[in-house]
Formats: sequence, structure tokens, C-alpha cells
Amino acid sequence: MWFARLLLVLAGPLAAAYDLDPDSSSSVISIAKQMTEDMMAFYNGDKPGGVPGLLPPPYYWWETGAMMGSLIDYWLYTGDNQYNKLVEQALLFQVGDHDDYMPRNQTLTEGNDDQGFWGLAVMTAAESRFPDPPSDKPQWLALAQAVFNTQAARWDTQNCNGGLRWQIFKWNQGYDYKNSISQACFFALGARLALYTGNSSYAEWADRTWDWMTGVGFIDQYWRVIDGAHIGHNCTDHVPYQFSYNAGGFILGAAAMYNHTESPVWKERLDNLIKGSEVFFTGPQKNIMTEVACESVDRCDLNQQSFKAYVSRWFAVITKWAPHTYDVVMPLLRASAVAAAKQCSGGDNKRMCGLKWYQDKYDGSSGVGQQMAAMEVTLACMVKDTPAPVRHDNGGTSLGSPGSGGLDIGRDEPAPPNYKPISAGDRGGAAILTVLVLGSLVAGIGWVLLDETSDEGALQQLKGLKNFAFAAAAAMAAAVVALVAAAKAGRQTHGFRGKSGLRVANEDESSSSLAVLEKNQALEGATVRIGRVRSESMGAQRRLSNMPIGWPRQNNYTRSGLTEELTIEPRTSGSGFEGHGR
Repeated sequence: MWFARLLLVLAGPLAAAYDLDPDSSSSVISIAKQMTEDMMAFYNGDKPGGVPGLLPPPYYWWETGAMMGSLIDYWLYTGDNQYNKLVEQALLFQVGDHDDYMPRNQTLTEGNDDQGFWGLAVMTAAESRFPDPPSDKPQWLALAQAVFNTQAARWDTQNCNGGLRWQIFKWNQGYDYKNSISQACFFALGARLALYTGNSSYAEWADRTWDWMTGVGFIDQYWRVIDGAHIGHNCTDHVPYQFSYNAGGFILGAAAMYNHTESPVWKERLDNLIKGSEVFFTGPQKNIMTEVACESVDRCDLNQQSFKAYVSRWFAVITKWAPHTYDVVMPLLRASAVAAAKQCSGGDNKRMCGLKWYQDKYDGSSGVGQQMAAMEVTLACMVKDTPAPVRHDNGGTSLGSPGSGGLDIGRDEPAPPNYKPISAGDRGGAAILTVLVLGSLVAGIGWVLLDETSDEGALQQLKGLKNFAFAAAAAMAAAVVALVAAAKAGRQTHGFRGKSGLRVANEDESSSSLAVLEKNQALEGATVRIGRVRSESMGAQRRLSNMPIGWPRQNNYTRSGLTEELTIEPRTSGSGFEGHGR
């Protein structure tokens, strides 16, 4: 008997691993449900003391937005709505003052890519017909448009002839870096908005982004998507590392553009990008998704542990927009799903998922990223039975607002605080309090100056302090006069007012509005922060893009001979795939 129990204990971890049947909907749903439960064990935003839309430290704000996108997928694939209210709460809580995912509590952590992931999440909500918010709340499509509008205004032609910087705010490390994932989020969001709304302006921005990426060499002749470069070198000091979500974001956008335009040019681009992404599939059959830049050397950081979730999600959805890709990507997704499930045997519950899918045993790592990736690739096995993303003209219900995000357009510093206007009652109360405080102060000083050892009484001593009393009275009178003068001057001042009276400057007023913004910036004080910010996490500064610590910032293959101003030559097509960047 004891021997049998010992065998059960030893075999426990192996027995707990999932045995996924990718052809069985019940198997996929059952396993995905458990993976999702284990992912949500890391989230406390819906519990007392938690903040909706924030994972606890050390996770960053952007990954919660990505996780909400995965929960929308979970609902779409399985029909299980148990997390829907949680998702709605999180997506609406983090919209910020101007409904564009620029909340004040993330000024030290938010980059264009971070904001982009929240924008992609609400775009998925609109395309999936995720239950619309109440009518008095911002709507999914309008939120996606707001994110796009604020980012389009940050398109930086002064450096590298275009592109988005990694960071939004000037003081954050990486403001001098232009990375591919920021462009990928912007590109994919624009392409999907073009497809959903039919508005050609979004498609024009997608074209512009593609032309810049290829012109600057971030998408190279072999259809590899590198990480980025620095503006100090005119974006020629290419950081060559390939991360799966960079390629995945452009594959997603290219599929949307192909569906929108039905152009063979976009079909060729899509097919070549997919061919170029083969580098991310390893194993004996070269069909197991792998984060090749860091997995094999055990250097994937907290962010990189989640990248395969987005590639899995995006590879699945492109089969709806470009059906010819189904036979190419689905064998990869199915093989990866089975492999991912086999190594989910960690943790106290013996079913936590690790990172390395190409090995059959659990690798000892666990976290939100690992769970989300395993869940997304598992759900992808059911994509054929899942409804295609809708558009505004074939079932879409989410309401848009093409001009949304206007109050944050072009902003590279946080908005000043929304102080309410000072009323006459406020001024009167301040004056009364000032007089009371000064009177108490004078009385206290007078009491301190009394000599307890003197033979004179208190009244006689106070008479001797008449000069002091006259000076104190004069000081009080001067204070009252100053308060009255300040109150009158306050009525004549103008500038940034409270939320109800906030004035939006047009282009002719931009310089004066910036001066007002800088003047009021001093009033804001310390930024309210909830959770850990990137620059403080684990005692380290936020590193360049998603490269592990210690990796070089520049490669040895820096392009030379370029002029100071890059000439961007759009290419309508490219050569076939010629090699891999392993």
C-alpha cells in the first residue's frame, strides 16, 4: 500500500499535465478554463484594496491591458461570461481624464506601446461585439479611436523622418528610442480601424507606418522585424534582436489591410512576414513557438514571458481576414498548443504553465505571461468555429467618436491638475482663516514674551509691548490687503481651468498653450502612483525596449553612408524570404 502511494506522489506532476486534444472543443474549453483561472489568481483589481486594471507589482500597467484582451478572447471562444464585468470595470477604470488611456497614475511608466496595447484590447472588444458599456460611459470603438488620434499626433518627422518614439513623456528613459512594437501597435490599430469603420484616413496612416518601417530598415530585406534604434544616430544604430510580438503586430495589421484593400501588394507583404516569422518556431519539427531571443539562454524578462500570447492571438485572427493563411499558421498553433499543455504541471496545484514549450517537462517558471500564452494558444485551436471580427456595416454595435482624444493630442507632458475654480466663498474663508491664524500667532508670541519673574502684572507688561502690538497689527492689516488684492487679481487670470472649462488650443495657439501648460506643471506636485513604476521596479531602471540586461545597445552591422535625412522609399512588394535571423 505504501509503495502504491509513493508511486502516486512521484507521478503526480506528470499526471497533472494537460492532455490537450486540439480537435475536441470540450477538451480545449476545459483546459483553457483552468489556465484562465490560474492566470486570474495573479489579479486582485476586482477585490477590496485592489485597483481595477492593475496587476500587482512587479507587473506593469500595459500587461493588464493585454490580459483584458485575452479575457475578451476567452469569452469569444468559450461563451463563458464570468469575467465580463471584471473586464469592463478594468477597461473603463484606466481610461484617464480624457478617455484615451493616458491615466495620471501611469506618467512614469506609460509609453506609446503601453497605450497601444490598451487600444488594441478595446479594438478587440468592438470587433468581437463584447457587451457595450453603459451609454454614459466611453464606448469601445471611441476609446480605440482616441488612442489612435493621440498617437498620430506624436508622429515625429523631426527625428529619423518619422515614426513614434518609444516613450510619450520626455523624462522617461527611452524617449530617444524608436522601437518596432510602438509602430506595430499603431499600424495594427490603424489598419483595424480602417477595416471596421471604412475610413480611408486610418489606412493612409497604416501605409505611412509601413513605408517608414521598411525605409528605415526596421523591416529588412529578409522580412525580419528588428527591435529599434536611437534618434541620436538617425535610427541607423539598429538593435538587431527579434522578438515575436514585433513580427506578430505587423502580421496582424497586414492581414487587416489585405482584407480592407484586397490588394495583392498587401497579400504578398503578409505572406512574406509569415515566412519570416518561422524563426520563432523551434523543436524537432520546427513547429513549437519559442521566444528565440531569450528562452534558450534563460533571459526572458517579465515582459518577454508574455509575448507568445499575442502572437498566438494574432495568428488565429488573421485566418479570418486572410483565409489562405489558415493552412500555414494552424499547424504551428496546434502543435504549440499541445506542447504548451504538456508542460503545465507546476505550482502547488500541479497545473501551472511554464515558458519553454519545446520541452515536455515544466521549466520551473510561472506567471501571468506564461498562463496567458498557454491559454491563448490553446483557444486558437478553436478559431475555425469562432465568429469573424465584425465591422460597422455587418453587425458591429460599438459607437465611435472620430475626434476623441483631442485634449491629449500632441501632449508630451502630463496634463495639469483639474482644480475647480476658486469661488468667492473660498476666498472669504481663506481670509478669515488667515486672520485667525495670524491673531493666534500674535497672541502666542505676546504670551511668550511675558516675564513670569517680573513684579509687573501681565497688563502692565503688555502695555510695555505696545510697539510690538502696533507692528503686529500692521502686519495683519498688510496680510488682509494682500489677500484682497490677490482675490481681485484671481478674477482676471485665465488659462487651464477645471474639467468643465478646459480650453483646447488650436494650432495657432499651440505655443501659448504650451507655455501655460509648463507654468501650471509646477502646481501639480508629485504624480500619484498606484503600484510599482518601471523606473523603480526591482531597483533597476527601465531598460531599453525589451532586451535583457547586458545585451548591447548597438550591433556590429550598423548601416553606414546614410545622409542626415533618411529618404523613405515606399516599396509595394518585396523579394521572397531568403533567410532567417537565428
